[in-house]
Amino acid sequence: MKDCQKVSMHVTNTQMNRRMIPAEAVESIWHAADQWAIRRIDWQGANPPRGSLLFLPGRGDHYEKYLETLAYYADAGWRVTAIDWRGQGESGRLLADPQVGHIDDFATWIADLRHFWNAWKQETPGPHVVMAHSMGGQLTMRALVEKAIDPDAVVMSAPMLGIQTGGLPLALNHAFAKLMVKIGKGNDPAWKVSEKPMSPMEMRGKMLTHDDDRYEDEIAWWKLRPNVKLGPPSWHWIERAIASIRMLEAPGLLEAVKTPILLLATTGDQLVSTPRVIADSKRLPHAETLIFGKEAAHELLREADPVRDQCLARIDVFLEANAPRK
Repeated sequence: MKDCQKVSMHVTNTQMNRRMIPAEAVESIWHAADQWAIRRIDWQGANPPRGSLLFLPGRGDHYEKYLETLAYYADAGWRVTAIDWRGQGESGRLLADPQVGHIDDFATWIADLRHFWNAWKQETPGPHVVMAHSMGGQLTMRALVEKAIDPDAVVMSAPMLGIQTGGLPLALNHAFAKLMVKIGKGNDPAWKVSEKPMSPMEMRGKMLTHDDDRYEDEIAWWKLRPNVKLGPPSWHWIERAIASIRMLEAPGLLEAVKTPILLLATTGDQLVSTPRVIADSKRLPHAETLIFGKEAAHELLREADPVRDQCLARIDVFLEANAPRK
């Protein structure tokens, strides 16, 4: 594992209205193997393109939140694609209550990703890279382990390789989630509002980013497109998430992943476990890290410019080295 030093970097900001779909981006519907409708957005990028980049968002996310970053890579020449996971954004909902995040099993998302990847890779020019945030990082790591995808390089922003457990052992959190499912609470929300238990909605923004205007982008999209909004996860989601996290603890799994991976994380993260991210990076044969402190919150690619610029610049260096233009 190679550690990336935190240095002052500057990148060219993409000038755009973050609360409007750019004219050059195309929204459409792709159908999974079982015909479930998955929403996607695509930028064609330069001609000839630098390569192709697939962005995979986090839990509760929708791709509108990341338009600024997607546009940055399109401007850099990449053919850019992003999707809403099944049950999130405008890719349908899985429970009667549309505000509860849910999935039967994370394996369903891996199956969707495998099917999408095979089609997307055939229709797009290489090199092919994946950029994933939070839960998207967890699913990407599993997909690499299970050989569901074969990208040339991967970037993970605050990957959900572990979660904050309030100081309790992960196994104890898992046992409690299993109990809630067993007593019939599996489809109920695990908490009332925001991104974690006992955290009021007014504190949500500070858990995600120090940039108030970028945080308000998400709230604005909730008003523009009410269907993209999603609340807390179900107890079943919690149980399946912890099961997926614990699965990757098995010796030899991460050690067998040969893909170059850049992991961005922050010790100021209140949602995912940065110590777990660092520990897992040491198990990966070709991993690099960029670790921030209290200056950064969970959504690194939506952070204030001093942090976000460092992330983008470091990603650019990483991709030039590991996914050179073909």
